[in-house]
Amino acid sequence: MTVPPIQRSAGPRVPWLLDVTLGLLVVAALPLAIVTVPNTLSVVAKLLPGDVDQVGLMRTHGLALPALMLTVPLAAVVLRRVQVVHVVLLGLALVALSDVAGGYADSELLAGAVRVLRGVGAGLVVPATLAAVWDRVPVLRALWVGVFSVSLLAAEALALWPLDKASSWKVTLQPYPMLTGIALALAGAYLLIWILLGRPATPMLNDGERSRLLLAAVPAAGIAVVAISTATEGWRAMPVIVLAVVAVAGLLGLATIGAAESRTLAYSMVAVGVVLLPSAAQVTLVEMGGLGGPGLRGLWVPFAVAGLLAVGAATAVRRFAPAPGRWLVPFGLLAMVVGLCSVRLVVPSADGLVLAVPFTLLAVGAAVALTSALQEVGVGTAVFGLSLCVAGVLAGFLLGTGVQMAMLDGVSSAQELVDSFVGALHSWALIGGFLVVLVIVLSTVMARRSAARPEETASASPAEGDDKAEDEDESADSVPAVPPQGQSPEDTASP
Repeated sequence: MTVPPIQRSAGPRVPWLLDVTLGLLVVAALPLAIVTVPNTLSVVAKLLPGDVDQVGLMRTHGLALPALMLTVPLAAVVLRRVQVVHVVLLGLALVALSDVAGGYADSELLAGAVRVLRGVGAGLVVPATLAAVWDRVPVLRALWVGVFSVSLLAAEALALWPLDKASSWKVTLQPYPMLTGIALALAGAYLLIWILLGRPATPMLNDGERSRLLLAAVPAAGIAVVAISTATEGWRAMPVIVLAVVAVAGLLGLATIGAAESRTLAYSMVAVGVVLLPSAAQVTLVEMGGLGGPGLRGLWVPFAVAGLLAVGAATAVRRFAPAPGRWLVPFGLLAMVVGLCSVRLVVPSADGLVLAVPFTLLAVGAAVALTSALQEVGVGTAVFGLSLCVAGVLAGFLLGTGVQMAMLDGVSSAQELVDSFVGALHSWALIGGFLVVLVIVLSTVMARRSAARPEETASASPAEGDDKAEDEDESADSVPAVPPQGQSPEDTASP
């Protein structure tokens, strides 16, 4: 009697479970990482102990953003050798460790160490989650872009929310411990499902991207040094503005490296980084209840509307726009310009619902521009652009701070302080709008120059060429050599 062969089970095959877990992880972890950026210690200055250097403590509290922006390009280099799931888990573990250590920080040194640790963890999470969703279902990449955009928009408000009725200044070091635990649990579930599914391949950067990513760390380090120096040495407004302009120009110059599609993404990332979070942070502070605005409780509906529409717009672009979506990038950036113009018209406002207009235009514009630009590039180029984006955030804060210093110089009364603060916001919105327009013009001019030189567009940059060659090699290795129908393997092997 013939015994049928034993069929071995290949194990659970539920890739949708991995996608769902990854989507939940992005929703929880990405805002948690971006909320590390704002320095909110001055809000709880009355709670600081009297035996510490309060000014020095506030400065060390601002070390998280330099740590984050230096970690992002270096984390991308790590992704060449380490699986994405492990980098995500490590980043969230560092964030959780900073939460625990924050409860014991009782000096300037320890507080600075906690903030640096949190910045490093967040700097691992942001690029690793982008790499994790890269080759999954299309909606996941759109979800990442939408959540990233709204996280930049609401970062200041999210950082301020736990400080309402706070009884200790250490809340600034551990703002969302429960969310950290949830994100860490989701990362553990992501790792477990990834193992059960047979460790499906995730995109890993090749050696050709290393030099460009390490190059992105250079301006990040320079901007960090400038930011720390200006906070420590008490620089005047004009030198701060000049150095911030130089920093933005340097980022745009570095964004020029690569092929046309790489430049489009890099320019867009710089514009979003410089404008979105610094603008939204100033709007949030102006709309606080003490200045006549609706306060944080009146801002959550506009933030929620902007967030939902940003995710929806990114999903629509990802699903329905053609693959070469570069033509949508200027429309997204123009929406951000209109959003900045509306800031000058509606802020300050006692009615929080009106702020849904600028918030939506800013978040949706950023989501459309980034989703469109990401459709043409590889994961290495995407992380390179992300490195420029987070460096642009600090450059934008420097520029906005310089404008505020210039506007607040010579203020002598409370009403003058409020008027000057609002005037600084309006001036910053004008500057940000001109900057985004400059990026649109620069991107268009460079694209036309590339179109006029077909040999440049026909050949990708060395790093992108390595990506494509590697993909072709992997696909060739993964497809078995099947002889044509009617021939034996020996026939195909013979010359």
